[in-house]
Amino acid sequence: MTWLDAAPAYAGPDVDFAASRAHARRAARAAGFTLIEVMVVVVILGILAAIVVPRIMSRPDEARVVRAQQDIRAIGAALDLYKLDNLAYPSTEQGLEALVRKPADLPAGARYKSDGYLAAVPRDPWGTAYQYLSPGQHGPYDLYSHGADGIPGGEAFNADIGNWTLDE
Repeated sequence: MTWLDAAPAYAGPDVDFAASRAHARRAARAAGFTLIEVMVVVVILGILAAIVVPRIMSRPDEARVVRAQQDIRAIGAALDLYKLDNLAYPSTEQGLEALVRKPADLPAGARYKSDGYLAAVPRDPWGTAYQYLSPGQHGPYDLYSHGADGIPGGEAFNADIGNWTLDE
């Protein structure tokens, strides 16, 4: 049956509307998915999940380290902008909070950005505050996380992640 056979060419006064409605219902049922088609899709998604999820879930520590490195880069960029506008990096006492709220003791000629340099000071992926020292031992400032164990030093995922380690 072709589409010409299924649809009348002219809908005059003697058209059988019941037949047209029945044809529309059959077409609507044919447009839906069968249970077999849905089950095939579910099985395919299950196979993909069985392959992909273990690969992603086996690397949460690596993902946290990468996130900490990205946070340190972003905070470092905000610190550099702060220095351009305010002539110096925030002091250790002012801390990273100076990137969010204007410090009271800015030098003469400072041009603090009205909406700050960060919306909020992020916490490291392990839930602790990033450490900030100015001047730092490794440069004009040190910005770092103590890693997974939260204590200085360490190896692998417990190692400190600092702005001086990003190029390694």
